[in-house]
Amino acid sequence: MILLGLVLLVYSLRVLDGVLLPILFSVLLSLLLLPLCRRFESWGLPRILAIISCILLIFLLLAGLVYLFGSQIVQFREELPKLQEKLAEYFDQVQQFLSRKFNMEPVSKDQLIDQSLDSVRKKAGGYLGTTINTTTGVLSVLALVPIYIFCFLYYRDHLRQFLFRFVSPDKRKEALNTLDGVQTVVQAYITGLLTVIVIVAVLNAIGLLILGVKYAIFFAVFASILAVIPYIGIAIGATLPALITLVETGSVARALAVVGVFMVVQFLEGNFITPTITGSKVSINPMAAIIALILGGELWGTPGMILSIPLIAVLKVIMDAYKPLEPFGFLLGDVANGDDTQTQGALDGEPGRPKGFRGFWHKLLGKS
Repeated sequence: MILLGLVLLVYSLRVLDGVLLPILFSVLLSLLLLPLCRRFESWGLPRILAIISCILLIFLLLAGLVYLFGSQIVQFREELPKLQEKLAEYFDQVQQFLSRKFNMEPVSKDQLIDQSLDSVRKKAGGYLGTTINTTTGVLSVLALVPIYIFCFLYYRDHLRQFLFRFVSPDKRKEALNTLDGVQTVVQAYITGLLTVIVIVAVLNAIGLLILGVKYAIFFAVFASILAVIPYIGIAIGATLPALITLVETGSVARALAVVGVFMVVQFLEGNFITPTITGSKVSINPMAAIIALILGGELWGTPGMILSIPLIAVLKVIMDAYKPLEPFGFLLGDVANGDDTQTQGALDGEPGRPKGFRGFWHKLLGKS
C-alpha cells in the first residue's frame, strides 16, 4: 500500500504540474514576504495595501534583474562573431596537433557546420514546440503567482485556523509553537539563501573585475545562482567565463585564474558564508541536494530543479519538528563533526561499558 501510494503521488505530481508549480512558487515567496508584509501592517497600512506593496517590490526587483541580464546578454551577442572566429582558429590548431601527433585526419569545419545545420533542421519542429510550450508555461506561472501570493498572505490567519482543525484543543498550543518554529526556520533559510547568493555574486564580481574578465557582473551573478548546487554549480558557473577569457586573451594561465577565483569563492561559501548565515539547522548535505535536483528535474524539469533545494529544506524542517520523522530529517542534514565517534558511542552504550565488538557481546549477553 505504501509503494502504491508513492506511485500515485508521483503520478499526481507529474500530471498536475501546471497547477502545483505556481502554488509552490507562491508559497515560498509568500513565506519570504510575510515578515515584510507584517512590517508594513505595523506601520498602519491595511493588509491589502501591504500585500500589494510587497508584490510591487518583487516586480521591481525582477525588472531590475531582467534589465541587468538583458543588457549584458545584448553586449555578449555582439561579441559572438569574433568569438566564433577565434574558436575556429583554436579548432584548427587542435586538429593540426592531433594530426601531427596521432595521424588523425582533420575534419572540415564546413562539413561540421553542414551536419549541425541538418541536425537542427530535423529537430526544428521539436525545438519550436518545446519553446512554445515552455514560454506558455512560464507566462501562465507569472500570471498566477501574484494572485496566489495575494491570497496566501491575505488569508494566512484563516489557513492557520484550518490547520488547527486537525489538532485536538489540548494540543493546539504545542501545534502553534511547532508551526511558528517551522515558519521561522523556513523564512530564515530562504532569506539566508538569497543573502548567500548576493554575497557570492559580489565576491565573484570583485575577482573577475580584478582579472579584467568581460561581462564580469553577468558571470558573477550567474555563477552565484548556480553555486546553490553543490560541486556541480561551481563547475558549470566557471566553465563559460574561463572559455571566453581563453578565447579573448589566448592565455591559459588567465583562464585558470578565472577558475581559481570561483574555486576560492566556493570554498569560502561552503565553509564560512553559508554555515554562518543559514546555520546548520537546515543545512542539506550534498548527496541529498544532488538527488533532490535530479528528482526535481525528472519530475518538473527546470522549475523542479529550481524548487528542489528550498523544498527539501522545508521537508527537513518539518521532519525535524515531527518526532516520528526526525531520523529522515537527520539523514537529509549535513554530516555532523565526529559522527564516527558518535555512532560508536551510540553502539557502545553508556560510559563505563566495554566498547566496540566486545561491548556488543556484553550487551547481547546482558552483562554490565
